[in-house]
Amino acid sequence: MEQYVIKGGNPLVGEVEIGGAKNAALAILAAAIMTDETVHIENLPDVRDINVLLEAIREIGATVDRIGPTEVKIAGATIGNVSVEYEYIKKIRASYYLLGALLGKYKNAEVPLPGGCNIGSRPIDQHLKGFRALGASVDIIHGAVVAKADHLTGKHIFLDMVSVGATINIMMAAAMAEGNTTIENAAREPHVVDVANFLNSMGANIKGAGTDVIRIKGVDKLHGTTYSIIPDQIEAGTFMCAAAATMGDIMVKNVIPKHLEATTAKLEEIGCQVEEFDDAVRVVANKRLKRTNVKTMPYPGYPTDMQPQFAVALVLAEGTSIVTESIFENRFKYADELARMGANIKVEGNTAIIDGVEKLTGARVSAPDLRAGAALVIAGLASEGITIVDDIVYIQRGYERFEEKLRSLGAEIEKVSSEKELKKFQLRVG
Repeated sequence: MEQYVIKGGNPLVGEVEIGGAKNAALAILAAAIMTDETVHIENLPDVRDINVLLEAIREIGATVDRIGPTEVKIAGATIGNVSVEYEYIKKIRASYYLLGALLGKYKNAEVPLPGGCNIGSRPIDQHLKGFRALGASVDIIHGAVVAKADHLTGKHIFLDMVSVGATINIMMAAAMAEGNTTIENAAREPHVVDVANFLNSMGANIKGAGTDVIRIKGVDKLHGTTYSIIPDQIEAGTFMCAAAATMGDIMVKNVIPKHLEATTAKLEEIGCQVEEFDDAVRVVANKRLKRTNVKTMPYPGYPTDMQPQFAVALVLAEGTSIVTESIFENRFKYADELARMGANIKVEGNTAIIDGVEKLTGARVSAPDLRAGAALVIAGLASEGITIVDDIVYIQRGYERFEEKLRSLGAEIEKVSSEKELKKFQLRVG
């Protein structure tokens, strides 16, 4: 079992390059099978979730040519199976995007109910409502969603709640439906826009992505394309929060600053200096942070995926901060782990009350999910002494070369897989 071992106390200083957006890439890879022609995808993040989804796509018969860590070519002409194996689905939640892609192209899909991080209930009822509205019969049989249609017909669909997954899945299925589809109360996240742009580059006719009303005019078929995925706003935000928590100075490169506005605003509120450039942001923390309150909301509000990382900065801020989680009900599992490091954090329902402390001390902690795992790494970097983070498989799901990028900023962090390696690190850093 791999672990991160960290000697904290160093401010993170320097430049870091952000990779492609995981959440956009997963949906775009699924959408790539909707044409028989070759699709060339660039700026792909080299993370575990991507590799699992590519295996699932290969397993149903598509041709997958991994040109390099950040590039892949996919051709869907050889797909001979619309039933996806459970083995892949249990590992990553976003494999449900294969439902919309397969249903759109073949009018037939069978995909097991999804897995992924246990951060709370994430029902797919809005996805299924959308597929049914387009004319598909949808049943849950032996733990799998089975969706079939003689043909799909455009429809006016109002989502009961803002859902990124449902917006993208319905958008994919509707791209090849007959007639016009309107999705109201649609999610506005940057990766929804990226998927729409990708589908349009394949010949789809989608307008309004990025607003709460998306209009889709169905087309008969899609064609090949070359497409580069947007930068990952959550990876970028993670390094921004790492600068804040460690009293550092980081230039975060290859980003779209507009996508980071909610994170930027909160970091400025707690006393960081944030400077924006065309494709970079610089975060400087040179004095003790101040308290604030934050509530997670759908985009353009503060992202739920940035909540644990920002909480680490608040743990070290002066005064009492309140963090309210309005998206997922199980997102505070990191609180007990931070308490082991000396944090004063109390969770009541969907709210965490944080009384800031002057310092944290290293401890052995366990990553409960992807973003909480990244937050615990930040906490370790900001702590006195040695921190060991277990279950880093969660972190590897969404961050590429995480420890390498942190080391380039001056962090003392290593990935180890045995007690012997652990002791070696401890001896080396004293």
